[in-house]
Amino acid sequence: MRALVFEQYAGPLAVQDVPAPSPSPTGVVVRVGATGVCRSDWHGWQGHDPDVRLPHVPGHELAGTVEAVGAQVRRRRVGDRVTVPFVCACGSCPSCLRGDHQVCARQTQPGFTHWGSFAELVALEAADVNLVALPDEMPFATAASLGCRYATAFRAVVQQGRVAAGEWVVVHGCGGVGLSAVQVAVAAGAQVIAVDVAPGALELAISFGAAAVVDARAQDVVEAVLELTGGGAALSLDALGSATTCVDSVRSLRARGRHVQVGLLPPAQERPVVPMERVISLELELLGSHGMAAHAYPELLALVAAGRLRPDLLVTREVGLDDAANALEQVGRTPGVTVLTSF
Repeated sequence: MRALVFEQYAGPLAVQDVPAPSPSPTGVVVRVGATGVCRSDWHGWQGHDPDVRLPHVPGHELAGTVEAVGAQVRRRRVGDRVTVPFVCACGSCPSCLRGDHQVCARQTQPGFTHWGSFAELVALEAADVNLVALPDEMPFATAASLGCRYATAFRAVVQQGRVAAGEWVVVHGCGGVGLSAVQVAVAAGAQVIAVDVAPGALELAISFGAAAVVDARAQDVVEAVLELTGGGAALSLDALGSATTCVDSVRSLRARGRHVQVGLLPPAQERPVVPMERVISLELELLGSHGMAAHAYPELLALVAAGRLRPDLLVTREVGLDDAANALEQVGRTPGVTVLTSF
């Protein structure tokens, strides 16, 4: 099969012919119909994730059709249209038994713990636990945008962030996950402030219903947020993952506000110095958000089917596998979500 491969961290990316995967007894092989190009893939290529072993095939935001099924799989069959969370749970560890599949102790992640979906075929583990059936009418490109960024944003805003109608919500960083968070918070009835440095990203945020935007190049982010909200937001999310955006998010909160860290903060990059004195004095909550379990997808899919959420509007660029290297190298430079749709 054809796949995008890198053989050294931050090294050349090339489409190669590589052996096709076979399903494990409890797993499946999926023929990839679409896969998103995510900043997390860039981190893996750069060597920021210790799970990535060389040579490697990136890609974790995928949708497609089941091609082969392991002998012990009971709920899925060849031909099923599916997507999958980027955290594939084991289904039997203590976290999984509590329903917290997104923090499974024995999780696998396509594109990180094993070869991913920048390829014609991808192997997925514990299929009966992790595969999510797709409606026939949902295009693979739309479904691929759900697997990491949109599902992560949905859980971060709704479940971890506990958004409420009328609240001020700030989204720091309007890439794929940030724009997803804007859509989700607006749909929940919140007043959203979008923060970014790219005019195109801020324009998309406004089109998705943001009440205000802050250009971090030209404005002091925290001062602007405090003025717009009359003292601070109830919920603030770092959707980028940098020392600056993390600290700005915490400092943007009113008393008893909630910060949710969504963007990755790899140890190899600068660590944020969180103002813990403010966390204590204002009784702030600091929360992490790491994807969403497969069993939680029906609520999200129902909102998409009803037209209340529009992940399809985030897909601003579709390219083929032969253009995947350039797309990964340029990730974050084009507003919206780039998706590979031909292999």
